[in-house]
Amino acid sequence: MGAVTPPKQDRSRATRQRLLASAVACLAERGWAGSTVSVVAEHAGVSRGAAQHHFPTREDLFTGAVEYVAEERSAALRALPVQDRTAVVAALVDLYTGPLFRAALQLWVAASNEAQLRPRVTELEARVGRESHRIAVELLGADENRPGVRETVQGLLDMARGLGLANVLTDDTARRERVVAQWAALVDEALG
Repeated sequence: MGAVTPPKQDRSRATRQRLLASAVACLAERGWAGSTVSVVAEHAGVSRGAAQHHFPTREDLFTGAVEYVAEERSAALRALPVQDRTAVVAALVDLYTGPLFRAALQLWVAASNEAQLRPRVTELEARVGRESHRIAVELLGADENRPGVRETVQGLLDMARGLGLANVLTDDTARRERVVAQWAALVDEALG
């Protein structure tokens, strides 16, 4: 019996996911200037026409890519088993030190100079920020009705973003591990 060909819809979904993953990889590796629809299509192993079928504009492709990977990371965070706060702090920091953060950073820089991209990236980042905060509260078992807890959680996310920035130019793993351990102790103390 011959090989079974997946239905057209499944192939289309797989092509879309390859394009999204390739867009994030290209953005993280090459930056905004070096990441075009053609470059992403080649990286994904599809034609430029197929890429433009799924994403009519460059802005559609890259905002879609960052959103897709952010949703995947959020799902992975939500799936984490209940663990101690140190592990949760480390997992949250990991969100900001990988390729997704590098890609998002490139998109932020591009949006700061490109008026048509700015509102889309601003809205996307606000949504990702709210979701990250909500997941952090849940994973840390934080009671935001207590004074200072909301700010503590947001401070943790802001610190994680700063560690991600420090990691962009050089491998900051050793220092980051010490900072994460200290922040975990501070968060544990603040949240009780």
